[in-house]
Amino acid sequence: MSQMSFGDAEYAGKRKRTRREVFLAEMDKVVPWPRLLALIEPAYPKAGNGRPPYPLATMLRVHLMQNWFGLSDPGMEEALYEIAPLRQFAHLSLTRPIPDETTILNFRRLIEAHDLAPKLLQTVNAHLCRKGLMLKQGTIVDATIIAAPSSTKNADGERDPEMHQTKKGNQWHFGMKAHIGVDVDSGLVHTVTTTAANASDVSQVEALLHGKEEVVHADAGYIGAQQRVKSGKREWHIAAKRGAVKAIKDAKLKQIVEELETLKARIRARVEHPFRVIKRQFGFMKVRFKGLAKNTAQVITLFALSNLWMARKRLLTPTGPLRPQFAS
Repeated sequence: MSQMSFGDAEYAGKRKRTRREVFLAEMDKVVPWPRLLALIEPAYPKAGNGRPPYPLATMLRVHLMQNWFGLSDPGMEEALYEIAPLRQFAHLSLTRPIPDETTILNFRRLIEAHDLAPKLLQTVNAHLCRKGLMLKQGTIVDATIIAAPSSTKNADGERDPEMHQTKKGNQWHFGMKAHIGVDVDSGLVHTVTTTAANASDVSQVEALLHGKEEVVHADAGYIGAQQRVKSGKREWHIAAKRGAVKAIKDAKLKQIVEELETLKARIRARVEHPFRVIKRQFGFMKVRFKGLAKNTAQVITLFALSNLWMARKRLLTPTGPLRPQFAS
């Protein structure tokens, strides 16, 4: 039995359960740990003559917490020292060595170097499919802009060359764009691609389809998508441009078209939920790294974790709520 540090002993004596603890407890139950560990284990360094590596399970838990709480490598190291629930989730203690920022950085680079982020998303989605949570009969496609630092006050004296600016409405944005394909029934993400912010939404539509869907929903930015996708027969529901709807002279026809557009918008609203989770729940409002490759790995990981977060209640309740038993 390992010795408990004073900090862990003080934490163990408290009574109130914080929201962070509830979040970590729920995610600990829904993450498919054995499958993710089996995915990463072949690429993880083995013990040799030097200092033995930290357990893979510990580093994976640290990596996921870094994405959940939007922490940098130094920030994650300091959080492990300061916050007891994070140490407990990672199976760490102050009486034993804590991974430093370089170790945390090296694990993140291992994920990027072996292109494990897309496989992580596939593993999570396969787990959700086995649970009956992803049907994949229809797809909703959409994109969101993720800001990047636009300042040139750095060592190179220039902005990230792989990021670009684009105008949305009356406002200019600089950064990248995350494109996602979402299951129309569950609202869970099955495909992710990234581009610079100035790339058009419709340019990625074919890459966002898994090929088995029967229907595709999209907003007006995807007008003409049917001509770009040559394989398979699908039913397309693409929003009409507002100007085209306003230009209709016949009042009755205009009302019918507006009601139809409202119905299509209600279905498309499900695609906004993953964006809300990664931006508001996980705090990913601005890219942390330079270049598309590193940020793409983080974006894909975040959407995989958002799927688990959005499906957690269904995963934690396998047979539905139990009826209360009353004494006769």
